[in-house]
Amino acid sequence: MEDLREAEHRLQAAQLAGDVKALDQLLDDRLIFTFGGNVQTKADDLELHRTRAQVLTKVAEEELTVLADGHTGVTWFLGTVEGTVSGTPFSARMRYTRTWIYDERHGWRIIAVHASTTD
Repeated sequence: MEDLREAEHRLQAAQLAGDVKALDQLLDDRLIFTFGGNVQTKADDLELHRTRAQVLTKVAEEELTVLADGHTGVTWFLGTVEGTVSGTPFSARMRYTRTWIYDERHGWRIIAVHASTTD
């Protein structure tokens, strides 16, 4: 499970750095990201970071629960995320549920994400 926890932390660091190369390695090509009724793909997510349309300035983890069973894993993140989207600042306390799959070639990669804001 520690390798999955490390993958989650690499993801957070890549998001903060806007590191498209690292994100490309951590996101499965079949990724589906659901937030507020909207659905995005891996290409959508990478484009937001590549163009800097979305810039994260803070990812503060409060809780992280990790479950790994064979080649499947789930991480449950609770924390504060801040940044800008299309130049508009935002700050939100967020919950992310990320489903990961593992293979020998790529290691842990995210295949599905569901996010919501919380109080």
